[in-house]
Formats: sequence, structure tokens, C-alpha cells
Amino acid sequence: MAIYHLHVKVIGRKSGSSAVASAAYRSASRLRDDRLQRSHDFSSKRAVVHSEVLLPENAPEAWSDRERLWNDVEAFEVRKDAQLAREVEFALPREMTERQGIELARDFVQAEFVDRGMIADLNVHWDVGEDGMPKPHAHVMLTMRAVDENGFGQKVREWNRTEMVERWRERWAELTNERLAELDIDARIDHRSLEAQGIALEPQSQIGAPAQRIEGEGIEADRAEMHREIARGNGARIIADPSLALDAITHQQSTFTRRDMAKFAHRHSDGVDQFNDVMGAIRSAPDLVELGRDGRGEDRFTTREMIEAEQRLHRAAELMVERERHQVSDADRQAALARAEARGLVLSGEQADALAHVTDGRDLGIVVGYAGTGKSAMLGVAREAWEAAGYEVRGVALSGIAAENLESGSGIASRTIASMEHGWGQGRDMLSARDVLVIDEAGMVGTRQLERVLSHAAEAGAKVVLVGDPQQLQAIEAGAAFRSIHGRHGGAEIGEVRRQREDWQREATRDLATGRTGAAIHAYHGHGMVHVAETREHARKNLIERWDRERQASPDSSRIILTHTNDEVRALNESARERMREAGDLGDDVRLTVERGARNFASGDRVMFLQNERGLGVKNGTLGTIEQVSVQSMTVRTDDGRNVSFDLKDYNRIDHGYAATIHKAQGMTVDHTHVLATPGMDAHGSYVALSRHRDGMDLHYGRDDFAGQDRLVRTLSRDRAKDMVSDYEQHDPAQSYAERRGIIFRERVAEIVRKIVPEKVRDMFDGLRLSAGAAPGPDGVPQPEKGSAGVEARREPAAPAREVADDPEAALRRSRTRALVRHARAVDAILATGDADGKGSPEQMRELTEARKAFEEVRPHGWRDAEAAYVKEPGLVSEAASGRTARAIRALQLETEIRTDPSRRADRFVERWQKLDLTSQRQYQSGDLSGYKATRSAMGDMAKSLERDPQLESILAGRKKDLGIGIETGRSLGRELALTHGIDLGRGRSIGL
Repeated sequence: MAIYHLHVKVIGRKSGSSAVASAAYRSASRLRDDRLQRSHDFSSKRAVVHSEVLLPENAPEAWSDRERLWNDVEAFEVRKDAQLAREVEFALPREMTERQGIELARDFVQAEFVDRGMIADLNVHWDVGEDGMPKPHAHVMLTMRAVDENGFGQKVREWNRTEMVERWRERWAELTNERLAELDIDARIDHRSLEAQGIALEPQSQIGAPAQRIEGEGIEADRAEMHREIARGNGARIIADPSLALDAITHQQSTFTRRDMAKFAHRHSDGVDQFNDVMGAIRSAPDLVELGRDGRGEDRFTTREMIEAEQRLHRAAELMVERERHQVSDADRQAALARAEARGLVLSGEQADALAHVTDGRDLGIVVGYAGTGKSAMLGVAREAWEAAGYEVRGVALSGIAAENLESGSGIASRTIASMEHGWGQGRDMLSARDVLVIDEAGMVGTRQLERVLSHAAEAGAKVVLVGDPQQLQAIEAGAAFRSIHGRHGGAEIGEVRRQREDWQREATRDLATGRTGAAIHAYHGHGMVHVAETREHARKNLIERWDRERQASPDSSRIILTHTNDEVRALNESARERMREAGDLGDDVRLTVERGARNFASGDRVMFLQNERGLGVKNGTLGTIEQVSVQSMTVRTDDGRNVSFDLKDYNRIDHGYAATIHKAQGMTVDHTHVLATPGMDAHGSYVALSRHRDGMDLHYGRDDFAGQDRLVRTLSRDRAKDMVSDYEQHDPAQSYAERRGIIFRERVAEIVRKIVPEKVRDMFDGLRLSAGAAPGPDGVPQPEKGSAGVEARREPAAPAREVADDPEAALRRSRTRALVRHARAVDAILATGDADGKGSPEQMRELTEARKAFEEVRPHGWRDAEAAYVKEPGLVSEAASGRTARAIRALQLETEIRTDPSRRADRFVERWQKLDLTSQRQYQSGDLSGYKATRSAMGDMAKSLERDPQLESILAGRKKDLGIGIETGRSLGRELALTHGIDLGRGRSIGL
């Protein structure tokens, strides 16, 4: 996996360093050091695959000679503690080839260093770690003085600024991610929270037992010391900015426990004292949200950012479900069906229903299909109908092989989601209202990524069709977005399995899809397809024996061996090759060093491609058979019948393909599978592994892993479905999911979520005040006075019960509209009959309170957002009260975005503050002292509110000029506001200003 690492340091005499010696070591060369009168010879050092000196304009050409350059630097710097050079070291993505990595490094060095006037000595190292994996990285030595045709000039102080290092870190991440996306590589790096800190958490490796033993003997282990140094640095960064830890923890999980925090803190700290400080910083982070205790009695947490991402996701999905802009006529649909039948494809009743669902015109379609139910075939018919209606159809998936399978199965031109998003970032391939975007294997897409795609599609007016199976492999990133959207909005379901040829096997697949893993395993056991051995090693041997017999008996059939870990995959690949060699089915071995280390390859070998490569037409997971191989090149015949030839120096992301991890098998179909069960498996992996075949499946396990079949069933039935924060809300339709997982704190979480980013709408309008006797009730809703007469607001009739039964989503939309109208009528009644100060009668206030509560039940924060919109545009009140709700709904949605989007909230705060400040000045000049005092009181309330909203305060810290703050006081932003504008925050509050 690509990692982020960029480190900057200075090479100087104070630490005893020599620029010439440093250059010799990094370039693996022999250089003469004139100052020290000795040679530094590191020419025996290996793994330096590229070395060059890059010169800026006007630099003497003689300095392209490394020895001349650094000796001249040494001669020019006369101080005994002189700084000689700056070194920038950064990790290259291991997913790239050497050529691609060198090109990326050169482009970065040229743009960020050489074009700014520095001389850069670039050396690319392609080391191989102890685990056999490549560890590519680059060392760049940079001059520190301005240069021209006459030589060195003054040192450039700007190059030493922290802001410059921050820029390099950011630009390296941006450029690398752009290049990865251009190459269609499923990987990204993250420089983490640059705005807040400018420094990411450095990647850390585990300290191995050998290093620990060496340390115990009193001999310093460089690797262990490096680990501690990085851990100390990471701990310091987390203490300064705990959001770094929260971002990292929630990268793969939406909610987490105290134990998860402790594990993270332990890994990213050095020593007990720093561990405690890191844990304290994380626990007190402003963005940390405590959810309560789960069914196991553990406290669970999430972050404000995670909650807001889910809110944006569901807001986009809800908007798309309500729109119907992509109609397909019955004639176009029937014509597509007729063409499919002419090709011999007859859709089942479920497939036909799914076709009708995805072509019904709504902007969001959702299809849940079990493994092997023919989802792609149905989508192929839908594609023809959409295209006949004039729409452009695109397909995407998380992985390259999934996109390839979607394209081959449906004819929809497909790519990875990462590649599509990269195009959007460059202003290319943007969606439009004429687009239909099909997202396959949607259950594997994380919340944040799916939110970005749906939000873009909703804004562009495009249609999106989500296709997947929530029970198969879970998203790598945090969340279960597909499952959550399906739970809220429903969709078409295809349960008729077609992949397996025998009825009982199709039934077993349905059992796996519905969580009845034990029933499926018992069915395969009853047909002699579950095999136990004393140990895993024996089980592996038995599996290979059975695989070899089946291979020789049915040479034309397709097959794959599946297991959970890469280590087991390698062992099974080696054993399979031995059988192939013994049978004489392989040519002469050629020893090659590929991405995963040294391997023997021969003609006849099964291989798997491990990286997308457009030029070759292969994806991560493509399988094939070697036809020719040499130390320079390889020719592979892929399983789809193409011959692919490539030079190994350009592409070496390849490995043996007899066995694969279960994760790589999602979307795969073969005639026969052989599965080795290990303790790391769960219900989701079992579902995928045991449903890839057409004809047969053999499951092997050892008693040292599973004492018996009951234990095997328990392990392979474990539900590890990822959760969403919204699973725990009281009003969420997916509440059965949380209950099934033992969540027992629903009401507490709903209350917390409602109060995450509350917009303090204190008054409906300037001048409208609740009656003096109205006391605030739960959640700040004022309670009415009792016993007074008043004007009764108009009420909307309750929804007929049959509406809720007919269509829950449509009924919810109608309920929200009725709540909006009722609330608007309550406000309108007060404005129409209230006194000069905007006070309504007790009966009017009672109706307003009840209208707010009703609005809150169907749309949390709805009444607050509506009233905030009415403050800005009072004319919306009478419109909504009369039933004309279109403009009011749009304004309400805008207020919701402002409330949940920190940057928009900041804009609103600045706008309101400036308005109040100007108003107060005018009131003072005109002698309106009572109005002046009221306005200043409102400004004081705003300043105080920042103490309860650290997220907003952090954003506004960069906008002090807009708020009229000209002098830094070191106090909190709220108190700086009060001090600058002469506002009294109240007795006790003003102490220390």
C-alpha cells in the first residue's frame, strides 16, 4: 500500500557531516572530498536506480558534475558550523514501476525545487525490505544559496520558512495522487491535516524481535531507534492537534471504542508519560462525540466530521430519490428486452422488476442482488434502454477488476471511482443531467467517497444506480453507506441465484446471503465437499492434492484457490507450482524479482496482475497463463483471450495466480473453487468465497484452527458488518440493524446527534419575542402560558393512515411539507396579530410550540432552519402558510447546509457580526441608546457562543480582520472580539479581559 512520508533536514558541519560524503552515499558513487583530502567510496551500495543533478536556469553547467558541485559548496562555506545542504527524503508509491516512480520524483523536484532556483541532486533508491516488499524512496540534496552564471550568492531565507516545508508536503501528496489516478492505480496517500498542523503522522513499522533482542544486549538497533523517534514525533503532533488521531481512527470505522483510542495512542507515542498525554488530548478533542455504551458495555465514540459526512450523504440521496428526471419510455424498455431475448437472454421476474425500477425515471436507483443473480445481465438491458432514451451511461467500481467485470458483463464503459474523481478534480468528465452513472459493488464504497459522488451527481442533476450486496465484503473505508441508503429508501432485490448449476448449491448461496452460513456449510458437508485435517498444514496439502486431481480430470475448466491471508496465498501458490512442475506442465524456470520479491516463473504458469495498467489493458486481479517469459519480458494470455506482452522493467506487478485472497475474488466466477478456511474469516468473506463457483466447491480446514465443524461454523458466521453513526439515531428506519448488534443507547445518541451543530436561532425575526412568561422546555422549545385566550393558528389535518402504508417515503415527504405549512401559519398568525414587540398571545405561543415539536419529529432542526430563513426573507412566511412551499423549502435546505457546513457557518457569523456592528454605530450616532444596548447585547451573545463552538472558533481565527480584530491578545477569539469592540460579556465573564 502506498504510504505518505516526506522528511526535511539540514546537512551541516555542526553535526560532523560532509556534503561530499553525503552525496556519495546517496548516489552510491566514489567522490573525492577536497576539504578532507580523502575519497568517499560507496559504489558497492545497491538499489540506487536513478541518479542525476538538475540545474536551474543560469547555473554553471560544470555543476552537473556531482563531485565538482559539492566540493564547491564545501569551499564556499567557511564557517565551522556551516549549513551545507538541505535534504528532502520522500517515499515513492510501491504500486508504481521504477520508470513511473523516477518520472514522478523528477517532476516533483523540478517543479518545487529547481524551478525555484535550487540545484537538486536527485537519487532514487528501490530497496527491498525484510518482508520482501519494495521500499522505493528518493533522496534530494538541495543547495541553500541563490546561484547564477557567476556562482553562489546569498542564502535564500525564504527556503527555510515553515510555510515552504508545508507547501512541499502538500504538493507531494497532490502530485502523487494525481499521478496514481492518471495511471488508474487504486491507491492514495494522505499528508493529513496540513491546514491545522502542516505535518502528517509519519508511517511506523513494528519493531521486530531481532531488534528488541539487540537492544536488550545493549547494542543500539537503528530500526528500533527510528521507530521510537517517529513515535515521539507523532505523539507530539497528536497532542498539538488531536484531530490527526481522530481522522486516522475514523479512516476505516465510523464509530470506535476507548480501546481503539488506546491502541492508536500506544502505537503513536513513546513511553507511558507521552501515552497518557496523547490519550488525554484525544479524549478532550473538540470533535470527539461520545455515543454511550454498546451491547458489550464498551463506550463508543465518533466525530463531528463523520456525522456531517453521513448527513451530506443522506441529504443527497433524499434529494435524488425525490426527483424524476430520467424517464425511459415503455417502448424503449420493451425494445431492449426484445433484443436481449433475441440474443438468448431472458430476464427472470426479479430481474425484470429490477429493470423497471432502475429505468423508472427517479434520479436514484438501488439494486440489491445476491452473488450470481445476474445483476450485470440486467444492467446490460438497462443500458440499451437508457441509450435509446438519449442518456449517456457510465460505470464505476471501487477496484479495477470490478470495473472490468461490470464492463464485460453489461457493456457499460467502466473505470474506477478514484479515476473518475481525479477527472472531476481536473475539470474533466463532469456529470450532467444526461448522464446515468452505475456504481457496481457499491457495498464496498466507504461513506465519504460515496457522499462525494452522490453530492456531485445531485448537483449536476445526473442519475445514479447503486448495485451491490451489503452482506458481501465490507467497505475498506469507514461506513456502510450502501446498506444505510437501501435501508432508508428501499430498492429492487434480486434473490434468484443463477451462477450455480445445481439447485441445492443455489439454495446454499441464498443461505449465505441471508446470514445462514451454518446451513450452507452443512449442505456442502452433506455432499462431501467439506474436508477436515489434523492441522492447517495437512489441510493445505489435501487441498492441493484435490486441486491437482480436479485440474487433470477437467483441464478445460476454470478454477481458483481462495484463502484469507497473503501468506497462505503464497504458500498455496508454491505448492500448486510444485504439482505443475512434477506433472511436466511448466517450462524452464526464470528467476525474476517482481513487486512482491523473488519468484520463479515459467511458461504454463498461472499469474495474476496486481495493478491496473491502461496500456496493457489489465486490472488489479486480472488472471492469465504465461506463454513466454525471459529475464527481460513476459507474454501472458489473459483469461478473456488476449495476449499481453510487457517489459519487466516497466511492469513487474505480477505474481503467481493459482491462489488468491478472498478479497480479490469478489466479482469473480469460475467453474470450481478450493477454499482454505482460517480463523480470520467471517460471514462476509465466507459468502464471497463459497459462492464463486458454477459447478463445485471444496472447503478445507485444520483442527488446530477449528476444533470441530461447530467451531468452524461459528467463526465463518461472524457478523462484522460496518456501522454508521446514523444507525444509532432514534428516528432512523434501520433501527433493527442496531438492535441486532446489541446497541441499547438509541435515545441518548439521537439527542447528541441533534445537538452536534445547533444553530442558535434565538428569535424568529428582529423584534419578534416570545412572551415573557414562556419558559424554555426540552431542547430549548419555549412552553406556552396557560389559561389565556388568543388567536388560534390554522392546523393541517393529520395524514391518512393509508398514505403511510402505501409509501413510507412519500408519506414522510408529505408529513414534512404539512409540518412546514403548519409552522409557517403559526408564525404568520403571530406576525399578523402580535403587538409592536412581536409578542403573541399565549394560545399563539402554544400553537407555535406544538408546531415546532411536530416539525422536529419529522425533520430534526427543521423549524430552526425555517426560522433562520424567515429572518433573511420574511415574505417566505406568508408564502409557506398559503401552501406555496417551493421557495421556503429551498431556503430551508440552504440554512441546513449553512448549519452543517463549518465554512458557511463562518461566513454567516461574519456577515451577521458586521451587520450588527454597523447597526450599533448608527444607533449610537442617532442617540438610540436602548436600541444600541440591545444590539451590543446580541453581539455579546455571539462572542460568548464561540466558547461553546470550538470548531467555528478555529475557522474564524483566520478571519480576524473581517471581524475588526487588529491586535493579537492571546485570549480566546470570543474575548478578543469583546475586547476589540468594548463589549461587556457579563459579570464574572469579563474578568481577565
